[in-house]
Parts: sequence; C-alpha cells; structure tokens
Amino acid sequence: MARPWLAAAALAAAAGCARAPAAGPVATARVVLPKSYRYDPAAITVPAGTRVTWVNADVFTHSVRLLDLGDTNLILRPGDSASYVFTQAGLHHYDCAFHTRMMRGTVEVTAAK
Repeated sequence: MARPWLAAAALAAAAGCARAPAAGPVATARVVLPKSYRYDPAAITVPAGTRVTWVNADVFTHSVRLLDLGDTNLILRPGDSASYVFTQAGLHHYDCAFHTRMMRGTVEVTAAK
C-alpha cells in the first residue's frame, strides 16, 4: 500500500533544505576576515570616495587582492587591518591571493551623492 504522507513529508523536508536566495550587498565600509577563510560580508556597497577597511580576525595571514584595480594586494597578518579608498563607480572584485578558491568578495561602488 502506498504511503502518500511519506512522499509528502520527504518533499517538505527537501524544500526546507533549499538554499535561501542570496542577499544583496551590505551597505558597510568594514569587512572582517573571521576564522573561516571568508570575508564577512563578502559583498558590500559604498558610495564613491569611501575608505573600505578589512580586518583580519583569523590566525592565518590573508590578503585583499583588488582584481579590477591593477596590482593592489593588501597583506593582512593576524590582527592587522588595511584600507583602500574606492573612487571609481562600478563593481570591483577581490580575493585572497593565498586562498583564491575560498575567499572572494565584491565592492559595489555607487556614484557619490
């Protein structure tokens, strides 16, 4: 005998495991590198002229390599912070030069008001 409630329960459980839609960029000028090989938040938005600061709260050295802006590579040892002033509007990508597959982020720079 078929058990329709079993199929319905399995479908409901699978739907509960679905990934939530990705949130948009966070309006902040501070990004933390926590103990997990990531940037938090990974996607931010700032107006042009904003100084963005990354803070390494991990026990490993990381970097912020600005991929769209030449050879800028900010090295952050544990406890260090580094900043960059974004003057050009647009979407700018960055990663960690040491952990390129795991650590990626974006800065969406809007026109200054």
